[in-house]
Amino acid sequence: EATSARSDRLREWVEWFGIIRLVTSAIAVVVVCAGAWFLVRTPPPPTEASLPMAVSTSVAPGSASSLPNAPVVDPSTSLPPGPFAVHVAGAVAVPGVYELESGSRVDDAIRRAGGPTSEADPGQLNLASVLSDGDRIYVPEVGEEVPVTVAPAGTALDSSPIGPVDVNRADVAELDRLPGVGPATAAAIVTERDLNGPFVSVDDLERVPGIGPAKLAALAGLVST
Repeated sequence: EATSARSDRLREWVEWFGIIRLVTSAIAVVVVCAGAWFLVRTPPPPTEASLPMAVSTSVAPGSASSLPNAPVVDPSTSLPPGPFAVHVAGAVAVPGVYELESGSRVDDAIRRAGGPTSEADPGQLNLASVLSDGDRIYVPEVGEEVPVTVAPAGTALDSSPIGPVDVNRADVAELDRLPGVGPATAAAIVTERDLNGPFVSVDDLERVPGIGPAKLAALAGLVST
């Protein structure tokens, strides 16, 4: 009887409230619950979060690595070469060691040495040859034969002896290998020391016919007594 009574009261309430109102209320409750769930739910992560992250390294500002596709420059090629020294000897006004700029040629070195003397024969040289540090330029006199005129730095000279040549002991063949000393001058050196005694100093070579101040200066450091 109790159950029947509750069923009767529910039926009476539904008839009083109306079927349409009941359905509308139920739909409203569902919509409100769905809206509340949408508001309080955890949002999905953005698409960017699933992409791999690039790891950047710390680069000093202004360095080549901070620029995309920046070329790598060798510091040694970006700096211009500095001046270098050459030895000018033979028939020039002032033989000696001179400092020249990069790209200088044999003609520039001869000009720095005061130019050729009146006895010089610069036609035997390649005046357009480019020089480098440590080169030696010997300007011969007219009629003088010079086997090697310009010796690049670091290159061994087959026609020149290694170390100073003792003019009191060397034979004609050894003396002939000296730059600017031909067979005739080499024989004259041997004859002079045999006839008049050994050379006391290198300057004594001026006793030899054909050896003047210019040629003596060219032999400086190459001969000894």
